[in-house]
This record gives sequence, C-alpha cells and structure tokens, in this order.
Amino acid sequence: MEITVIGELCNDVFVYGETKRLSPEAPVPVFNPLHTEINPGMAGNVVENLKFLLPDGDIVHWSQHNKIEKTRYVEKKSNHMFLRLDDGETNISKVELTEERIGELSNFNIVIVSDYDKGFMTNDDLLTIGKNSKMSILDSKRKLSKEIVNSFTFVKLNEKESLQNSDLLECKNILVTLGSKGTKFNDEVYPSPNPQETIDVSGAGDTFTASFILKYIETGDIKSSIIWANQMSSIVVSKRGVATP
Repeated sequence: MEITVIGELCNDVFVYGETKRLSPEAPVPVFNPLHTEINPGMAGNVVENLKFLLPDGDIVHWSQHNKIEKTRYVEKKSNHMFLRLDDGETNISKVELTEERIGELSNFNIVIVSDYDKGFMTNDDLLTIGKNSKMSILDSKRKLSKEIVNSFTFVKLNEKESLQNSDLLECKNILVTLGSKGTKFNDEVYPSPNPQETIDVSGAGDTFTASFILKYIETGDIKSSIIWANQMSSIVVSKRGVATP
C-alpha cells in the first residue's frame, strides 16, 4: 500500500526531570533534568503511527525544509509540564506542489494531510491536494471552508477545532474526536471500547487519523474504523510523551 503524508515535521523533545525546591531568585521551581527523549512530531508522528500499524507500507512524507523543535520540560513523577519552548515555526518553507507532484497524488492509495497552519500550505494547496487524491483525510488546525472540507474523503477535528468550524458540522464527512468520550460522526457518538487513564494526550489525534484511515481502506466500514481508531488512541494517551500504540 502506498501512502503519502503531507504536513509540517518537528522534533518533539521531552526533558524529564525533578523539582525539589523553589528558586531563591523568584517564586518558581528549580528544574533538574534527568533524561531526554526525542521523537518525530506533528505530521512526523502520523508517519511513525503508520509505520507501526502498517510495517510493510510504502510511506512518503512531504514536509518543510526548516527545522522545527518543540521542547517540553516535564516533572517525571507527576508528568506535569512546566514549560514548552517552540522554535523554528516562523517563515517555514512552503509545500512544493509541482505539476509532477500533483499528478502523483492519484497514484497513492491514501493521502493524509496533517495541517498545523504554520504557512506550509495555503487554502488553495489544500483544495488541490483534496481534489487530486483518491482516498484522503485532512487533520487541520485552521478555519476551513466548505469547499476544502468537501474536497477530502474525511476531515478529522478535535472538539476545540470543531467549535472553530461549527458552521461546517453539517458536512457528512467530518469526524470529531471527543477525548475519552469517543468520536462523533454524523450526530452519533461512538464511545471508546476501552477508555484508559489519561497520562499524556500528546499525539493522540495523529494516532486516530492513521488508525481510522487504514482500517477504513481495509474494511470500507466507518463504524468499525472509528471504534478501532478510538481503541488505538486510548492506548496512546495512557503513555508518556508522543507514542505509538
């Protein structure tokens, strides 16, 4: 199976440490780092989930040239995040949608667009990608138009993003993830079959997107695909950091 993922790539850096005292200079805790974990993030996490769920898949990632890094400082015992530093998100390079690349889109079994709205893609780019793909899913952080939504097979939004796009929820191809409550599709909520205690929600949406579209292309059944994706996401939120099922 050939899949292309289109979207911004970053390094997700988790610096785990401990805090045992307050600073004498200001009323803030002193953070002592213990160890660091680095994972591909943003659309890169979608790719990692696809590799886990479909080890034999042929996966291509179109991303920006600039380096983006998100560093989180996390108290190891409680998993409380003290600070997140983002670097490299300004003036990132734009997606190169040449005629050759646009023509390639129809050759892929699945096109996944993970749009963080950092300038990598424009509304016109999204339309072009959606209209030229056979099977596609869009996970976007931006305010969408009805034309963009209708150009994709599916659109995945979280609860906050759905409020931003409330005027579009009448569209029949929108999936709204609701955390531990499950996923809403066409006014029906599909609960998670095995909700887990939430340790860290980082990357759970990426897991849902990858799991859902892979199960859907296999079965053609939306209900079973949502339930499967809910199950995979519930596994991820029970782990620290950005993880795969």
